[in-house]
Amino acid sequence: MGALRQPLPATLRITGYKSHAKELLQCLKSKYFKELEDLEVDGHKVEVPQPLSWYPEELAWHTNLSRKILRKSPQLEKFHQFLVSETESGNISRQEAVSMIPPLLLNAHPHHKILDMCAAPGSKTTQLIEMLHADMTVPFPEGFVIANDVDNKRCYLLVHQAKRLGSPCIMVVNHDAASIPRLQMDVGGRKEVLFYDRILCDVPCSGDGTMRKNIDVWKKWSTLNSLQLHGLQLRIATRGAEQLVEGGRLVYSTCSLNPVEDEAVVASLLEKSEGALELADVSSELPGLKWMPGIMHWKVMTKDGQWFSDWESVPHNRHTQIRPTMFPPQDPQKLQAMHLERCLRILPHHQNTGGFFVAVLVKKAPMPWNKRPPKLQGVSTEPREVARPPQPADPPGGNAMDPSQLEEQPGAGVGDPEATERMEPVESYGARKDGVCGPPPCKKMKLFGFKEDPFVFIPEDDPLFSSIQKFYALDPSFPRSNVLTRTTEGKKRQLYMVSKELRNVLLNNSERVKVINTGVKVWSRNSGGEDFGCAFRLAQEGIYTLYPFIKSRVVGVSAEDVKVLLTQENPFFRKLSSEAFSQVKDLAKGSVVLKYEPDPTKPDTPQCPIVLCGWRGKASIRTFVPKSERLHYLRMMGLEAEERRRGPGRDAAGGDKANGDTADGDTADGDIADSDTTDGDTAGQVTAGPEPGEAAVSSQPVAREVPTRPEDASGAPFDP
Repeated sequence: MGALRQPLPATLRITGYKSHAKELLQCLKSKYFKELEDLEVDGHKVEVPQPLSWYPEELAWHTNLSRKILRKSPQLEKFHQFLVSETESGNISRQEAVSMIPPLLLNAHPHHKILDMCAAPGSKTTQLIEMLHADMTVPFPEGFVIANDVDNKRCYLLVHQAKRLGSPCIMVVNHDAASIPRLQMDVGGRKEVLFYDRILCDVPCSGDGTMRKNIDVWKKWSTLNSLQLHGLQLRIATRGAEQLVEGGRLVYSTCSLNPVEDEAVVASLLEKSEGALELADVSSELPGLKWMPGIMHWKVMTKDGQWFSDWESVPHNRHTQIRPTMFPPQDPQKLQAMHLERCLRILPHHQNTGGFFVAVLVKKAPMPWNKRPPKLQGVSTEPREVARPPQPADPPGGNAMDPSQLEEQPGAGVGDPEATERMEPVESYGARKDGVCGPPPCKKMKLFGFKEDPFVFIPEDDPLFSSIQKFYALDPSFPRSNVLTRTTEGKKRQLYMVSKELRNVLLNNSERVKVINTGVKVWSRNSGGEDFGCAFRLAQEGIYTLYPFIKSRVVGVSAEDVKVLLTQENPFFRKLSSEAFSQVKDLAKGSVVLKYEPDPTKPDTPQCPIVLCGWRGKASIRTFVPKSERLHYLRMMGLEAEERRRGPGRDAAGGDKANGDTADGDTADGDIADSDTTDGDTAGQVTAGPEPGEAAVSSQPVAREVPTRPEDASGAPFDP
């Protein structure tokens, strides 16, 4: 209880999949952490951040610095600006320490199909994306992450979190996790049910393990919360187990310490699985993590403080509130065989964290009610190219039930009262009347929130590819079929890319899943771009995905060139190094790739590749990089950058207005005006300091405070 009354330390995690994670870690250690040594604020010595002993490669750190101290202490201003900027650019995530544990125990690899059932606000999802991109030389990993949340508004917070990582392998969907639909994929011309290799069930909970950061829990906590959530938690975990592939791993986690939400759910799931699931022993997977084993015996307490040790002792008038699944199995042998001691209970006093519960389950066989795979018809025609999300106005269609469906539902045929609630139709697949292959309309879904734009895959022979192919000399292996847009009418303003696996999922599930967002932006339409040979300029958001396929218009730059490009608005070619100058002068005007390769003989320069989007004008060059990313790259170059004061010709976002290369009279013809300026992909200028006779001010990126669920405040950016 003493630990619960102490403030929770702030923790941060360095994004692990980006190639410059080690550079950022070195920057933290050598500069910012070093400046905190022997520093006192309001008479109290500042504790230098320490790495979490159990997190790999020192990529997670904790400190006793509170937000209040960071905001108000002049001595910590640079460190605060660093945290705000790097969080905005996605290089650092503010995340509670215990929240980092479930993705690590999931043990995901780049080829895994992953489902995050209750994903918002997205901190764990970003960890999973990092695992997919462990090898940054592979732009499209075989695996993907489908991140789901029942709250439509929180899905957009999830999109914001995932977008910072620029991955083509993430899809955000909006469904009730307890009844999330089965998806299908086309495998060799046959529709097959999609089973996931890894599933994360970080379920809604009472949050009594978060008392150190959520003060309201002390006043509002009640055992009734756990009793009300138990059924939902069990249904979500059961649905996850159904969709897990044999040999796959499911992680069930809560930020509650109540066994009704923890061991009771796991024990009930194990019991109904009849040996199909078993608890994995993960005691050695996170060396340095302190925890206690799961408990084998517990009692259930009502709101008024009455205790019950077994179901038989519960009076009849309490049966609607207390259920049999809330108690441990009465058979000692069955209870022993479950190995509930393999669950992990993390308590606040163990390592100065919040309270947390984790259980890792492995699927050994199909669930008892799911032993026969669903019968799906083979299809030979090509799937349609428009993956349109289901719309509330869609007319209801047939609701025929396949006989095998009864065996897909938990407890079907064995008297499970919850079976009806979880039943979903399996449609027979055939040709549509319009000649387009796809499932018939399902029974009208209850949809809430905003109406989403469609996901339209562009045909490989679309005329727009000819100019793009010629201008950028795309490699023949470039997957044109994976390019999509979000409009069916008018000009295509933005082009996005997804992996071929997610394309498969989108095309074969358009009528059954509500997709909020997927894909990474790779090109933006440039007004008047046809005059330069291509209507589309490169987008920084997806440059790391796209540049391996670009064989033309790639300019090699040095560390000094990067500094010039990021601190000057429209530097003339002559300000670049001789090597870069010789490459740029022969290029036609238009979008270019600026690539920095590390030089091992110069250890004082960044030892990681850097790729930037740029625009080659008549006699000058500029970059199109969001402000937070500019600051990040300049820090990698050893500069403590500040944003220059906005002057004439600057827009409200700190980016240049559509005047292009005004330094030499050559314009970019609305290079941003006809693109989206909301994503910060602008040519905003930053500088290492004020020039002579010019005042410079430090302007921090604004991080909007958003509500997060009690068990995980990791979605909240560092608030300036």
